[in-house]
Amino acid sequence: MPVVRVAPNVDIAYERFGSPDDPALLLVMGVGAQLIAWHEDLCRLLAERGRHVIRYDNRDCGLSTKWDRHPVDLAAFVSAVSHGDIPAAQGMIPYTLSDMAADGIGLLTALGIERAHVVGASMGGMIAQRMAIEHPARILTLTSMMSSTGEPEVGRSSARAQQILFTPRPADRDGYVRAAEAETVWASRRYPDVAALRELAAASYDRAYYPAGVARQLGAMVLDGSRAAALARLRLPTLVIHGLDDTLIDPSGGRRTAELIPGAELVLMPDMGHDRPKHLWPDLVDAIAGHTDGGGGTGPTDGGQATT
Repeated sequence: MPVVRVAPNVDIAYERFGSPDDPALLLVMGVGAQLIAWHEDLCRLLAERGRHVIRYDNRDCGLSTKWDRHPVDLAAFVSAVSHGDIPAAQGMIPYTLSDMAADGIGLLTALGIERAHVVGASMGGMIAQRMAIEHPARILTLTSMMSSTGEPEVGRSSARAQQILFTPRPADRDGYVRAAEAETVWASRRYPDVAALRELAAASYDRAYYPAGVARQLGAMVLDGSRAAALARLRLPTLVIHGLDDTLIDPSGGRRTAELIPGAELVLMPDMGHDRPKHLWPDLVDAIAGHTDGGGGTGPTDGGQATT
């Protein structure tokens, strides 16, 4: 697995599919999820549509740099945020969502890629939004999937989904894999796939079990706050995809994202939750490939506006 230095003391692990001569498509994953959460077969389907697909481990996850020197007590962090003590909460988290966005841009630079289409899921969608906000000259198009704007009134989790998200999994492999089944609470109701959840959990555990990074990533996400004003100023072709079965990030988060970004296209998928069921891969690939057509690395640095 190749690893590159993207910033002082930050190494990022990545994998590529397809031809480097094709337009780059950078895939950004969510909290605690390694690059393998972008299924290899899905990556190959996108590559077959003429995209140079890049998936990578965010910092504090997988085979990328870990922040072992900065342990975080998640309960203490949640308490500080709940009581409005934001300075105390900020003091617990050693990096920001902007830093995580800069990692993705740094990866593109290290690979010699000037501009890329960026697709982010969940927290990865928020990171992708930050890339578009802070590094627009490097972004051809933005796809924000099952994500939100950082505004507290939209994209809320159901009580059960939030409970599962903030409950640490068992440390032993068997317990960790079994606990993955609880994620069906936010998955597609029509295409529940417990076997796939267990398979990903097992592969993730074996590749790089590292629960400590989850609290820091969650902290960076929570402290990023509202991106609403910045999103309203974006002038990049944007696609927003959200599953109507999503209970981890309510579809109102996707609707609001599309409402804010001028010209954004909104695709609401009735049979998708906070997951990417194999049955829906053809629809997802068609949507992403269609949105990223014609952006082969050239064009104005300020992008344009997507049509609805």
